[in-house]
Amino acid sequence: MSDNHVDPSGNTEAFRAFTRTTPDSEASSKVPFYVIGGVAAIIVLGLLAWLIL
Repeated sequence: MSDNHVDPSGNTEAFRAFTRTTPDSEASSKVPFYVIGGVAAIIVLGLLAWLIL
């Protein structure tokens, strides 16, 4: 049975490729989450104000 899992520490080139990170793929923007959260908060506050009045 062959082992499909390759150990990145097996050689230097594979280890360097394994540890190399690209900032674009890891750093996703959180702005859409803040916008959606703000809109949801405004809607909830509006509904609460409407129910109180």
